[in-house]
Amino acid sequence: MSPSRIPFSDLIGEQTRAEIFATVLTAGPISRTGLAQRLGLAPSSVTRMLPPLLEHDYLRETDAQPQGRGRPQRMLQVNADKHIVVGIKIGPAQVSGVVTDMAAKVLARAEAPIADSTPDTALSAAARLTADLLAEAPEAADRVLGIGVGVSGHVDSTAGICRYSALLDWNKVDVAGPLSRATGLPVVVNNDVNTLVVAERWFGEGRDIDSFAVVTVGPGIGCGLLLDGTLYAGVSGMAGELGHLPLDPAGPMCSCGRRGCLEALAGDRAVLRHIRDGGAPVCATIAEAYELARHGSGAGRAVALAAFAEAGTALGRGLAGLCNLLNLQKIIIAGEGAVAYDLFGPAMTGALEAYAFSDAARDCTLHVDPAHHDLWARGAACLVIREAVRAPIS
Repeated sequence: MSPSRIPFSDLIGEQTRAEIFATVLTAGPISRTGLAQRLGLAPSSVTRMLPPLLEHDYLRETDAQPQGRGRPQRMLQVNADKHIVVGIKIGPAQVSGVVTDMAAKVLARAEAPIADSTPDTALSAAARLTADLLAEAPEAADRVLGIGVGVSGHVDSTAGICRYSALLDWNKVDVAGPLSRATGLPVVVNNDVNTLVVAERWFGEGRDIDSFAVVTVGPGIGCGLLLDGTLYAGVSGMAGELGHLPLDPAGPMCSCGRRGCLEALAGDRAVLRHIRDGGAPVCATIAEAYELARHGSGAGRAVALAAFAEAGTALGRGLAGLCNLLNLQKIIIAGEGAVAYDLFGPAMTGALEAYAFSDAARDCTLHVDPAHHDLWARGAACLVIREAVRAPIS
């Protein structure tokens, strides 16, 4: 079996049963009648599939609940404690991780700085972090399903390989194989923003929405897409590289080696560059830029505010392109840089409305998902849950 595949109980192996489990996981508590209606199944089909899931404690049925004037209905819910999963996010300066239950509730968390982002260094750190996390989970050896890993860039999730990451400086790096051998666990790998799409679709702002994008802001500009209820990765897993949309052929150099990409105009380095070139006090970190823009004074603060506004304008033009092409229902702004939405958001929404075609901007709801400590690693954990359930993202 490939290390990028996650084995699951034979109880979940039958497709209809997998869809039942996935639906209860993401929409529960839910009645048998509601489950049948949601899946378009006959109630008898649901009843036939449920006994093994109930008998082996994958699903539980709660006490009867009154439903208006009708007969009371018992509600189905997943036993979230049946299994645990590990989620790992590999970044250029640190590796972070979580252990979650089957409902993506974080049970343990850890992070470790890395001296460099070479594959050997990063994957060794990921293996050590996994061991540390599982040491905190009771009976982990009997309950853990596997490891989900999120990395930036072009990821071949089927092979478990990062084909190219400008942020990590990786080319054709096998992620799943070495990490699986080091930990003895199955590993599934995907683009880090795609992990957030899975998390938002099942447990967050993407519930019951068929077409949305997660756009992350920070050191890079990332994008993951759910189209017609399906995680869209493209022919080879490269879909959603919004950060490398070429906007200005004469613009600044991007980390990918080309000029004028959206990331070079709207990422953290672009903000710091604008502040430096504007003659304001030099900011060594993006946190210092936040501080200058919010609490600085005089010309320095004006330059910092203008830098964030310029980044927001570029980002808004990129979002307009997304809306014009895909006519999305929602765009979720996430990532470390989302904490600066007050600084770049007005310019971003203004550019989106100015450059969107016809009703594309009005059709699309914007939602800001405040950055939190476990964002990326929890998304990676959702990869394992998704793979284990063996059901479509929808």
